[in-house]
Amino acid sequence: MRLSTRQITTIKQTVTSLLGSDGVQIFLFGSRLNDDAKGGDIDLLIETAVKQANRASMASKIIASLQIQLGDQHIDVLLVDPNTANKPIHEYARHQGQVL
Repeated sequence: MRLSTRQITTIKQTVTSLLGSDGVQIFLFGSRLNDDAKGGDIDLLIETAVKQANRASMASKIIASLQIQLGDQHIDVLLVDPNTANKPIHEYARHQGQVL
């Protein structure tokens, strides 16, 4: 995994501050799992047991907060709540990803 301990801590703290800690799980997936690769964006699947009024808005808040704290880098967030229809990308991220 090509994230530092500080980056992982920042991601967890940011998500917790915006979504709470109950029923939240964060998966890192994509190229950052490959230790031999270079570059790449940070791909996150965030699952929450709490229904979100506006998933897109909350995902944008998470991304903006992470970019401020981690520096200007590309971050993708898939936010899944109980109302989210399960899609192949969600299954891929769960199975291929690593829980932070």
